[in-house]
Parts: sequence; structure tokens; C-alpha cells
Amino acid sequence: MKQLLKMSAAPAAALLAMALVSISTPAAAGEYCRQDVTSGMRSCGFDTMDQCKAMSSGRGGDCYRDPFLPDNSNALAYVPKHSHPKKTAIAH
Repeated sequence: MKQLLKMSAAPAAALLAMALVSISTPAAAGEYCRQDVTSGMRSCGFDTMDQCKAMSSGRGGDCYRDPFLPDNSNALAYVPKHSHPKKTAIAH
């Protein structure tokens, strides 16, 4: 019986971990959200404000930046250094 419990504990833990990760990560996350006027439903699958406004066109609704995203306005950007190949002189 102990052997059976040991063999089933690891797969059960892995399955539980995958379930928790899939619940905590949104399926389609974008930077901008749209809230419907009539139903109040919110969808945050828009990468740009223009995409959100195009979806709201003729239907109504509010577009705004996802309030749950971190504010990166004060983050430092990282730009990797590019190594340029040395130019070799071509003799004519």
C-alpha cells in the first residue's frame, strides 16, 4: 500500500501544480481592457488602445489600460551591445 501511495504522489502533485498554473495565468492577456456598457463584462485581450477602440466602435464601452499590469514607466531599459564585425580592407 505504501508503494502505491509513493508511486501516485508525484504524478498527483504534478497535475495539481499544472492546474494551479493554468488557473493563475490568463489565456489572452493584453495591455488594454474594454468594459462593455450593457453587461459590464471586461476583456483584456487588446495589445493597443486602437484595437480596443475599434472593438467598441458602434457598440459602446470603455477602453483603458489594464490596472493589474505593473507600471513600467520608471523601469530602466536594457539594450544589449551589438558587436560589429571589423571591416577589412579589400585590395583592388
